[in-house]
Amino acid sequence: MHKNKRKLIVMGDRILIAPDEGEERTKVGLYLPQTVKDKDTVQGGRIVATGPGIPLPDPHDLDDEPWKTSQSETRYTPVQARVGDYALFLRKASVEIKYEDKIYLVVPQGAILVLLRDDETITI
Repeated sequence: MHKNKRKLIVMGDRILIAPDEGEERTKVGLYLPQTVKDKDTVQGGRIVATGPGIPLPDPHDLDDEPWKTSQSETRYTPVQARVGDYALFLRKASVEIKYEDKIYLVVPQGAILVLLRDDETITI
């Protein structure tokens, strides 16, 4: 039997997050105050994928000859979030999706309040 290999591709400055299950203390040790939990305005979760960022215009596209086609590769302003980071974000800005029986949230980078990243110090 032939099985299709599919994967989610996150677009633009969007972030794909596996949300926490609504605990008082997040899995990474951040405490959310009762006022935040009551309003359900802020949520946390682990980042599982990011988009490439916001596309930048190609300066060569501003030539006086708009009929010319450009062969340059699209460049992006990258997102700050990385796969594996823990994010606190504004819940109302997210879109819930279900993929392969798992719930994910798609969040624009602008809705992320803070990122918690493991220390990246390198010892030589």
